[in-house]
Amino acid sequence: MVRINKVYTKAGDRGNTQLIGGEKVPKCNARIACYGTIDELNATLGMCLSALEDSKAGIELTPKLSRIQNELFNVGTQLATPDADRRAELPNIRVELIALLESDMDGLGEQLPDLTSFVLPGGSECSARFHIARTVCRRVERMVVELASKDDVEDLHVSYLNRLSDALFVFGRYCLHADGLPEQLWEPRSV
Repeated sequence: MVRINKVYTKAGDRGNTQLIGGEKVPKCNARIACYGTIDELNATLGMCLSALEDSKAGIELTPKLSRIQNELFNVGTQLATPDADRRAELPNIRVELIALLESDMDGLGEQLPDLTSFVLPGGSECSARFHIARTVCRRVERMVVELASKDDVEDLHVSYLNRLSDALFVFGRYCLHADGLPEQLWEPRSV
């Protein structure tokens, strides 16, 4: 278990920090950027959870998001650990969690109307927050792909983030559906 007695340490005042295992790196290090953006995504999901309190979609989506937030901490822990042997001892995600995201999407997708165009983000506070989370997830996915081109990163993490961004898109659509609100679709010829 993690124990945090003091939030500030002053150790990073010169722009450096430590990865899990003790390696000191600049705060602009690619691993730091990746797990920092995972943290941003997790905070964004916290905003989604808050918005779900006022949405009928909350009954269905709140437990899913709570699970996903924990899974993201595991992904972040893995990304913060450059040593493969040490990573093997730490919490991680499993391939089954990707299948679970797919199942989540399939179950909700069956309730949604077919798409005839791209969805414009918005429609409700709840839906809009999921679209923001989706774009943060896509950004961190790109960052992890770049890190993987230079360093040791599990393919599973890229797959998970890819599937999660798809799930967040479906969750945003589901918010509108559950609350009886229309989706705004892209009308390319309206401009």
